[in-house]
Amino acid sequence: MAEPYYITTAISYPNGRPHIGHAYEAIAADIIARHRKAEGYDVRFQTGTDEHGLKMAQKARDLGMTPADLASEMSQYFIDMCDTLNVGYDVFLRTTEPRHHAASQELWRRMEANGDLYLDRYEGWYSVRDEAYYDESELIAGEGGEKLSPQGTPVEWTVEESWFFRLSKYQDKLLELYGSGDFIRPESRRNEISRFVEGGLRDLSVSRTSFDWGVKVPGSENHVMYVWVDALTNYLTGLGFPDESGDYAKYWPADLHLIGKDIVRFHTVYWPAFLMSAGLPLPKQVFGHGFLLNRGQKESKSLGNVTDPIGLAERFGVDALRYFLMREVAFGQDGSYSPEAIVTRCNAELANSFGNLAQRSLSMIFKNMDGNLKSGLPEMEADTTLFAAVSEGIASLREAFMNLAFSDGLESWMRAVFACNQYVDEQAPWALRKTDPERMEAVLMVLFHAVRDLAIAVRPVVPGAIDKLLDQMGQSADSRGYTALEVTDWFEALVASGFKVDKPQGVFPRLELPEEAPA
Repeated sequence: MAEPYYITTAISYPNGRPHIGHAYEAIAADIIARHRKAEGYDVRFQTGTDEHGLKMAQKARDLGMTPADLASEMSQYFIDMCDTLNVGYDVFLRTTEPRHHAASQELWRRMEANGDLYLDRYEGWYSVRDEAYYDESELIAGEGGEKLSPQGTPVEWTVEESWFFRLSKYQDKLLELYGSGDFIRPESRRNEISRFVEGGLRDLSVSRTSFDWGVKVPGSENHVMYVWVDALTNYLTGLGFPDESGDYAKYWPADLHLIGKDIVRFHTVYWPAFLMSAGLPLPKQVFGHGFLLNRGQKESKSLGNVTDPIGLAERFGVDALRYFLMREVAFGQDGSYSPEAIVTRCNAELANSFGNLAQRSLSMIFKNMDGNLKSGLPEMEADTTLFAAVSEGIASLREAFMNLAFSDGLESWMRAVFACNQYVDEQAPWALRKTDPERMEAVLMVLFHAVRDLAIAVRPVVPGAIDKLLDQMGQSADSRGYTALEVTDWFEALVASGFKVDKPQGVFPRLELPEEAPA
């Protein structure tokens, strides 16, 4: 039976349309999910939208809409983004769904039953934009001397009756969790959170009475839950919680919460403490990835440099965008993108290197062998050496992807692609056609093997293009996971089936810069 693997993204706050950061996280999670499926895991991939909170209520009021109507309209943009970018989630969860209210209220009851919730009065600094409370010591001064959150967002002094969660009670348990393994990655995020918790935890205000757009607190109907209690519970809701059988029993605890580095505190301090209080297992790992910068600058509406990811995909192609984002940026660190960088990287590696290798190899088989494949041809040392290089590159990619080191994995894959192109140049099958036709055929069959294996290896990153290529190579839809790389007689079976290579169609076209590059 396949080992289960449950991966989630952070759920997106839909008070605006998706930006490149949302796309980056969704694409990365999709590649992780596809890679684990290729490795034979039973994968569950969840994403969604976080639709409650003061920001949504204020935005709806400003637009003359109800919060529910705004949430429905905006959530569709995030669904459309996932569909456009070939993000194959299993569950898209909206926190306005009745099942989510039920799950959040059950988590609340369990925390209350454990004695961890009490009613008091909250006085302190609150950032509407971050949906976060901040201690005075955490605030920074703005250019005009005004108080700002550590994220640079406005804060306001808030006074209201509130339920509190005994977060301080879990300080030692949290530090023990951080020191016991890889709960927080990368290491820089773990160190940052450890220092924060070591500095002392204050009990957390977990309800609001100043607005009513949220999940009602059981037994206190004039209170709605603090949006992070509600939002974090989505990871349980999608598995059917509070029913602890079925999908919950199979997939919880989550293997990976993939999130942006700006919300690591909520996922690694509040979330495990809530779960400990409720007596539920903790997720195995939280990975806080970096920001994606536009030409080195963080995107913002005030700078006018916000990029529509769907527009970017339409301009350069979905697979090119997916490849660039995973190849260009060391995952976990901040990275930068620009139209020029996308064009340069994808032309050099996808179009000129792998795309050209596949196109040349299949074209020569089509032209010089009438599309026929042959098995049992004599093998030379150069062939064996190339197969070893391809195997090594693929093995390195797989290992790197297991560690979320996508750029490193694709670097290893590219080394194997370069080895294939060097092999083509050295063997010169176009010359062998006249001097040694049988050797030409052997070389082309070696290339057919190599292209097929390299295509399967990189398929989680560029699935659309690779499926078109594998279709042209006679590979069935159920023979595209990594187990297919271990099958030894696939080629003989393909030859025996009478499969012929038709005139190939390129799957990685060269990209051109638009006449006017987007900001």
